[in-house]
Amino acid sequence: MIDARALVDPAANIADDVRIDAFSIIEADVVIGAGTWIGPHVVVRSGTRIGEQNKIYQFCSIGESPQYAGYKGEPTTLTIGDRNTIREYCTLNRGTPGGGGITSIGNDNFIMAYVHVAHDCLISNNTIFANGASLAGHITVGDYAILGGFTLVHQFCRIGAHCITGVGTVCLKDIPPYVMVAGNPVNPHGINTKGLRRRDFTDETISTLKHCYRVMCRSSLDLVSAIQALQSAANMDGDAKHFVDFFKDSQRGVVR
Repeated sequence: MIDARALVDPAANIADDVRIDAFSIIEADVVIGAGTWIGPHVVVRSGTRIGEQNKIYQFCSIGESPQYAGYKGEPTTLTIGDRNTIREYCTLNRGTPGGGGITSIGNDNFIMAYVHVAHDCLISNNTIFANGASLAGHITVGDYAILGGFTLVHQFCRIGAHCITGVGTVCLKDIPPYVMVAGNPVNPHGINTKGLRRRDFTDETISTLKHCYRVMCRSSLDLVSAIQALQSAANMDGDAKHFVDFFKDSQRGVVR
């Protein structure tokens, strides 16, 4: 199922039913799992590990060297899990030795056209990246996060699970989980209620998260006082605890 016009290094490890279309280039030290489709004019560089049942559309650059001035050609890796859709013109870079050496994309992600994922980013599962969203290096993205079109994220930021960003959002700090944010500079705009209901969060959990949001992002309390106030609440467990801990663990500051 490899088009005769594709260039595939014999040292690449490719499952029997992988389809590779015309004019794509697959280098040595590449692994591609069963059921994956590589469209035309795709370049997959050495050090890339692609799982099963992925769809990678035309003109993507997969596993290119990191855009990092200190990179000296060391062997590093890009790993892509299963059932991901990666649309046209996406650029996904490998890691750097100083950042752990791995850029990682999990399972069931929908990455739209012109998305850039830089070195050492760690993307979880079930995320959506709209057209033109870009991650600088060393960014972590939680499960079910949605990045609106042309969202830009500064290096070393964390994007919390179940959050959503508006079109053209510029993130210079961590984005808390469960929250809607937008703007340049970015501001919070409430809990992502509709998204949480789609994922079967209970009304009680959503109500608790809304209370946490009001204390953390809409009260006059400073960060330390807000965290202390929420930690003393009797219902501080599960998702609410995760919300508060995200603020406690931040190294860059959190949008609030």
